[in-house]
Amino acid sequence: STISMSSLKSSLMKLECHFTWTLLKQDVDLCHLEETVDYQTEFFIESNITNYNLLSYVCHLKGSNEEALRTLQKAEAAAQKNHPDEIDWRILVTWGNYAWIYYHMKRYEEAQTYVNKVENSCKKLSSTDQLKIQLPEIYAEQGWALLKFGRKYYERAKDCFETALKNEPNNPRFNAGYAIVTYRLEDILCRQHEEITPSLEPLKRAVELNPKSTFIMALLALKLQDIQQVDEGERYIEEALQLSPDLPYVQRYAAKFYRRKGEVGKALQILKKALAVTPKSAFLHHQLGVCYKVKLFQLRNTTRYPPQEEVEEVIRLAIFHLKTATVQNEKFFAAHIELANMYAQGKRYKEAEETFQKAFQINILFDDNKQEYYYYYGSFQHFHMKSESEAIKYYLEGLKIEKESYGRNRCRNALKKLLGKRIQRGLEDAKDFGTLGLVHNLSGEKYEAIECYEKAIALCPNNEEYLSALCELRLSI
Repeated sequence: STISMSSLKSSLMKLECHFTWTLLKQDVDLCHLEETVDYQTEFFIESNITNYNLLSYVCHLKGSNEEALRTLQKAEAAAQKNHPDEIDWRILVTWGNYAWIYYHMKRYEEAQTYVNKVENSCKKLSSTDQLKIQLPEIYAEQGWALLKFGRKYYERAKDCFETALKNEPNNPRFNAGYAIVTYRLEDILCRQHEEITPSLEPLKRAVELNPKSTFIMALLALKLQDIQQVDEGERYIEEALQLSPDLPYVQRYAAKFYRRKGEVGKALQILKKALAVTPKSAFLHHQLGVCYKVKLFQLRNTTRYPPQEEVEEVIRLAIFHLKTATVQNEKFFAAHIELANMYAQGKRYKEAEETFQKAFQINILFDDNKQEYYYYYGSFQHFHMKSESEAIKYYLEGLKIEKESYGRNRCRNALKKLLGKRIQRGLEDAKDFGTLGLVHNLSGEKYEAIECYEKAIALCPNNEEYLSALCELRLSI
């Protein structure tokens, strides 16, 4: 029988599965994603259908369709075992992925067979268009997949979980997904100084509906810590650690909790234990690196002359773990920046420079990432390379990106401080006043900007740039 290619293609486009959810491979480090989902199939058995479906798509993106088919067989087996009575709708995404993978392998008969399977199931389940079925479970599965593809996809993930919850407001897994995505979005908005989206209530509700989910318990604890309810947070952390003492997903957040509380030794202990279970986790290596960074600052701030070999050992450990994190996940921006800073602390300037460049070349950077990069790179130029002019150049780049964030604020403060010092040294340089004028102007401080431009013009009367900036400012007030 000949299959009409155009009708097969249009049927495939209608399927609800990873191939139609626009999950782009350039947005993730595929090996890292494969690693994390692999770990999760081991620790979160109840989500295995979802995880195997995603894993099959990752295998396909890595160019291994045979492996993708084997992974889909695991998804089918999980559905048969755990939901034999609901097999019809539990497996629609799996079948959709099968159809697409066979299509990519040019095995069109088999692709058509799976399209038909989906169609027949949908007929049983609803009366609408046979391939487009709006099941809350499928929205949720799309939400989980989007969550795994990173920050760029969080808003869409949130919409998916919201849609799923409209139909089943008390579903524990939908509430868990919604709480996790709200928590992650909030973390980003917080860095951008935006009004906080409240994840506290969704997290509390998710813990209520998932009393055994220690993973969500740990997130709630971190949230409580954020709003200064540390004791209540610690109660949740302790309960989570008691219920799942060996779950790396709980340990990593517990360690973060204790590190932020100032108990670095305890955090290190927990992280090392977790690392024994998931030795390739970029998250754990990054957290270990951050703990050693804190230890370094403690050493330098508490003792006047810290023992040199101890300082070197802490720097060596920090570099080892941060470097491992960047190797495990090449798109891990925070780990790259921490690593570059740590190389600088160890006076390994060539490696610091290379790592800063790598960080900036990651293709999924957001404005606040770039601002952070310019701040740290500017500081590197300022304090390690001893070049004030280079520092000013990079701090300015960060300030020119007009989205409020911690990074932008830091660039602004660093500029004011550095330019203020230069002016105080009495070097009466028109350029410093002009730059400070620009800083005030970019910060919306118009009167201060006018004052600076007037001083710059007094020192350099015919400068076109200062004159036109001053003119514009006066007109805008």
